[in-house]
Amino acid sequence: MNISTPDEVLPIVSSYFTIVGFIQSPTILQIEISENNVTEKFLQLVREMESKNMIVRLESSFGRIYLLISRFQPPKSRRSWIPRALFAATIVTVMIDGYYRAISTNSIVKGDDPFYIATLYTISLIGILGIHELGHMIASKIHKLKISWPYFIPGIPILGFIPTFGALIMSRGLIVNRNILFDIGISGPIAGLIVAIIVSTYGAYISPMVPSTQAHELLEKSGLIDLHSSILMDATIFLVGKHVPNQELVMSPVLLAAWFGFLITFLNLLPAWQLDGGHIARATFGVKWHKILTYASIGILAATGYFIMALFVLMFSMRSQDVKPLDDISPLSQKRKKMFALVIALAFLCAPLPFSIFT
Repeated sequence: MNISTPDEVLPIVSSYFTIVGFIQSPTILQIEISENNVTEKFLQLVREMESKNMIVRLESSFGRIYLLISRFQPPKSRRSWIPRALFAATIVTVMIDGYYRAISTNSIVKGDDPFYIATLYTISLIGILGIHELGHMIASKIHKLKISWPYFIPGIPILGFIPTFGALIMSRGLIVNRNILFDIGISGPIAGLIVAIIVSTYGAYISPMVPSTQAHELLEKSGLIDLHSSILMDATIFLVGKHVPNQELVMSPVLLAAWFGFLITFLNLLPAWQLDGGHIARATFGVKWHKILTYASIGILAATGYFIMALFVLMFSMRSQDVKPLDDISPLSQKRKKMFALVIALAFLCAPLPFSIFT
């Protein structure tokens, strides 16, 4: 699609920047500007041009700064029933999974009605995923970024498999700068983690205890799996007094939902590809280190036994590009740079570890 005439574009640009010169091609209008501190003005320009179906990129070359302006086709609105149908299907698969997990738990220690536990399990797991996506949505709204409703992905509702493959939202707007990319990336995991901690505390409270001498035999009989816990999850178990000598905690389905929540947070915070942590790393360090950290994350996934996830990240990181902000010149704010250490710390605290610091 041809770019609009300079007569239409230049007056808008000149209201924000001092124009040095411009070059027009059939599809792109390249404008050289003289300012150095462009972050806020560029953000305002992008918003105005987006309303006119134009996209603006900011690039630098040999100390000179250019605006590259072209037209874009607005994304077509997707069918509104699809997110609702997927959400309903995910509730069904999680309910079925929770029901059978409650029956298996009851085969070890008599507990509450399986349907009631399955309902709590569903609310807990869907709540963690939903609040995670809500965090992304709130950050997107704050930065005036157009996004879709969450797309929940139903899983396989059979004991031992994953009842849901998570949820995602699709961006329909433009990521303007690194600060926005960072904020959207970090908001989801932080929001979901808060809910996971609450669910873990309640799930640990209602989880039954059995003597250690009987635990191994009962686990084999019921078919339940002994899962590695995270430091944060162990902390909630300790908080409610369930770290008892010569006693083993039988993970209730609600506590299992929290385990999934911590695992999802750990995976999402890895600085890899287009995971949330990957967006954070891309915003913090740029392209080169984003690639290095992606391969480091793949190694971590493989070392911790998540081979399918490692292969998934490897394949898609080779096939798709990272998210490049329109303004990739302006650096990330110092406050956000310091928060990257928090991201890595939270990833470690949420990781399923083969040891516990509370025993």
